Amino acid sequence: MKTQPEVMRNHWYWRPGWSVGRRFYTWHLTFEGQRDVHRLAAAYRSVLAPLGDMVTPIPDRWLHLTMQGIGFVGETREEDIHAIVDAAQVRLAAIPAFDLQIGPAVLDPEAILLNVHPKNRVQDIRNGIREVIGDVLGEVPEKTEGFTPHVSVAYSAGDGSAEPIARVLAGIDLTPARARISAAELIVIHRDNRMYEWGSFAKVPLG
Repeated sequence: MKTQPEVMRNHWYWRPGWSVGRRFYTWHLTFEGQRDVHRLAAAYRSVLAPLGDMVTPIPDRWLHLTMQGIGFVGETREEDIHAIVDAAQVRLAAIPAFDLQIGPAVLDPEAILLNVHPKNRVQDIRNGIREVIGDVLGEVPEKTEGFTPHVSVAYSAGDGSAEPIARVLAGIDLTPARARISAAELIVIHRDNRMYEWGSFAKVPLG
């Protein structure tokens, strides 16, 4: 693990622009049908269960790797979204599918994260998506730098000491998961229920 945070923050505060009912276009890698990822997430949910409402475990259905946002529904033209998807179909076809190792855990001030490897393959997908967004919109939301691929298994549900969470995670040795990454998914996401939930807009295969 990296250096442990001393204090946890409540992940569920409302970020600027967000509120109940708002929806957002964003690209993720998702893990439907990825049994080994679900196996590992279930193991962490079991390990974290004694913490009760200090953390919000993520169900298998909502496991994801955040990639690249576009904009809020109602503020982004749907014809632009369709153009981004069409261009992504071509751009991502040039990136071969690959296996991704997920785990072990890293404690972040707002979440329990799972490292992923190889990071550069995930970055290749994000770079391709950013290129097509820039071609369509003329600009790309979010920064290129500071992106660290990860899969969260739980979020911090309150403010307080990180020590109880770090103590639960210390010494566990769970076998990392392996996922086959063969597509990127454009989703319409919300966080109305203290969980990131979404509907799929488009799934774009890799080559």
